[in-house]
Amino acid sequence: MTAALLQFDPAYLDVAGNLDRVEALLDGVDADLVVLPELFASGYFFRSLDDAASVAEPIPDGPTTQRLQQWAAASGATFVAGLPELGDDGERYNSAVVVRPDGSTETYRKVHLFYREKDWAAPGDLGFRVFDATTRDGTPYRLGVMICFDWYFPEAARSLALQGADVIAHSSNLVRKDCPRSMPIRALENHVVTITANRIGTESVGDETLTFIGQSVICSPEGHPIASAGREETAVLTAEFDPHASRERQLTATNHLFGDRRPEVYTLGGYSETQRL
Repeated sequence: MTAALLQFDPAYLDVAGNLDRVEALLDGVDADLVVLPELFASGYFFRSLDDAASVAEPIPDGPTTQRLQQWAAASGATFVAGLPELGDDGERYNSAVVVRPDGSTETYRKVHLFYREKDWAAPGDLGFRVFDATTRDGTPYRLGVMICFDWYFPEAARSLALQGADVIAHSSNLVRKDCPRSMPIRALENHVVTITANRIGTESVGDETLTFIGQSVICSPEGHPIASAGREETAVLTAEFDPHASRERQLTATNHLFGDRRPEVYTLGGYSETQRL
């Protein structure tokens, strides 16, 4: 299969303009799976709760998901993209939507909120789930989804891999410099393809500025970067791989990556996590 990601600098709160720009940047891209950054059409560093509320939208009835459905139908690709979701419960979530070419959608809500996201978003309540997807030639594969800061917690990628993910789509707005060197490790330790779509540029609230580090990367199950972008460039990356290669987790004749796990001894020495913290 062929996967693509987009790295760019979205304009703050300009949802319509960002959607138009992404459509132009993806024109002619030939892929089975396209991964876009976290909050790709809204901007990230919200200056107020009112700003966050002004761009939060329902899934699948909001303008961002509807535009993604148009792109998926026209291209035959499955899309994964981040957006500020307005839930049926009235809460706002930092979410990613999976949009298939037939228009069907799935939602992941970010579990590990970063920094000021906690001011406007509720913690994700859907857990880590793996979704069925199909390439344009009909090859089925299993798709897991993470968002940005989830990378810092090995349990996130491991949860998806244990559920059978062949590919992990990782929509991101990264500001910490250590993620690009960590994602190859996440791919290696789970023997899974990872696709980190980050953004570039800066956003400010008052006298504080966040600088987004770019360096989007696609990693093989062996932990090798097979496509990567620079720190400041607008880029569309593509990579070809066999998604089912992730399923070969036999390390030696007698060792299996998951079969050799021993969850019964993965404790904290008799202490609860709360006690140890």
